[in-house]
Amino acid sequence: MADWARAQSPGAVEEILDRENKRMADSLASKVTRLKSDTDFTSVTGLLTGSVKRFSTMARSGRDNRKLLCGMAMGLIVVFFILSYLLSRPRT
Repeated sequence: MADWARAQSPGAVEEILDRENKRMADSLASKVTRLKSDTDFTSVTGLLTGSVKRFSTMARSGRDNRKLLCGMAMGLIVVFFILSYLLSRPRT
């Protein structure tokens, strides 16, 4: 407001309003970006929560499922190490 009171010409008022408008537009853009990332994080959290619930249910359901679960976990660990090795070796 103080800038508006000091403005001497209509051009100066327009310049002040334009600067303020750009500042507010930048602020809004950053807030929208933050909200989009929060939404992505929330959907990933929901997906992981559902997976953990299914995993826990399967682990508590019986001995046969525990053997299957252990085999799946070991297989995923092996796949992880193979992929990390393949991605980390130098490309020729």
